[in-house]
Amino acid sequence: MNLLDIDGLSCSDIFNIFRLTDEIKTGMHKNFLIGKTFILFFPESSLRTRISFERGIKDLGGECIIFPPEALDKKEQLTDVIKYIENWAHGVIVRHSDFLKITELARHSNIPVINAMTTVNHPCEILSDLYAISKRREQYQNLTYTFVGPGGNICRSWLNAAEVMDLKFNHVCLKGHEMSCDSKNYKFYTDLNEVIIFSDVVLTDSLPDELRNEQYIAKYQITLERMKMAPKGAMLNPCPPFFRSEEVSEEAISSEYFVGYTFKEDLLFVQQAVIMQCLLT
Repeated sequence: MNLLDIDGLSCSDIFNIFRLTDEIKTGMHKNFLIGKTFILFFPESSLRTRISFERGIKDLGGECIIFPPEALDKKEQLTDVIKYIENWAHGVIVRHSDFLKITELARHSNIPVINAMTTVNHPCEILSDLYAISKRREQYQNLTYTFVGPGGNICRSWLNAAEVMDLKFNHVCLKGHEMSCDSKNYKFYTDLNEVIIFSDVVLTDSLPDELRNEQYIAKYQITLERMKMAPKGAMLNPCPPFFRSEEVSEEAISSEYFVGYTFKEDLLFVQQAVIMQCLLT
């Protein structure tokens, strides 16, 4: 199977990815990828996702061959690209701005294609975050998740996860930045202080240039004072790269509300589980 977007998964698919993640963390499946080679298309600027995919594949015994994403922008049709790659590889992992290029590869591929981020979505990142939250909150499906910021790829993948897993998902931003959907799991607000009082998990993403202004930041920055308004045990999970004094304050990142850097440790294991599930299904 391919992993292109979270809304292409079922709830049982996600539970199975989480089960495989638990098994991998205990040392099971350590030789699962011996003899298997993966083609990775990653920009040089990618840090966390690329490191965790490369090391994750190697830790399970596999091999990686890396190309820049621009290699997919040539005149050659993607149908022909993937058909040649099938001769030598067992899977393809792509980080490219254009989601349609990834879906086109997958449409013609007989080996798994995994989306490592586009401007439309970021499925592996959000699956990893949800897994990490599940290990910290047993009743994670009953929590209220609130994304603060414009509706970009991180917000969209959290919305997809909310729909598949039946999570309560709020979105807070200036009017005009809401997601176009009629999901029962989605509610849009413009007043952050109104929503944060019942937000168990506060989510952010780095801001586009047009919102890096004093007026927006004063209204929507996640500060320590605002986190103190949230329910007991609330978590602040800013998607990296985050920028202090923009979407989050220095004090909020230094507080106990911030999930911490080790929160992302599970990204490696979840992505290993995603690869396993794609090869097994």
